[in-house]
Amino acid sequence: MYPEHTDQTPAIRAPEIHQPTPITPAAPYPAPLVPVQPHGVPTVASVVLPDGRVVTGYAIPAAQPEPAAAKPAVSRAAVNVALGGVGFLAVCGGLLLLTTFITALTALITQLITLAAVIFGGWIAVQLFSASGHQGGTTVNIRKAVIKRNHFHG
Repeated sequence: MYPEHTDQTPAIRAPEIHQPTPITPAAPYPAPLVPVQPHGVPTVASVVLPDGRVVTGYAIPAAQPEPAAAKPAVSRAAVNVALGGVGFLAVCGGLLLLTTFITALTALITQLITLAAVIFGGWIAVQLFSASGHQGGTTVNIRKAVIKRNHFHG
């Protein structure tokens, strides 16, 4: 693990010296030390305010408006409104069919309920009016009488 101790002196090497390689500039002229304004130095303007103060600053040139692009014959808003109207009309047609179907279904259910009420009411009326006109088959409490086949035998 540890090197063994020897009485030999280590060999001394001569130091190597490396010289850096100079970088050759890409441009034949050196870069300027002071940054250069692209359009020159703007002019300085002073303005006297109504209260007597003087404001000094750089004059800003007025912004030039961009040339107006050729406008289309129909505006986008008009196209959107037209498309919305077409879509609304398509939906209205479907809604009209849906409401017509619901109305017909409601009328059918109403007619079925009315028919059931008329049939049931007629059956009740037949039961009431037929029982009062015919007394056959009615049990009568008479003592010591024999009743056979709806005939009284005394």
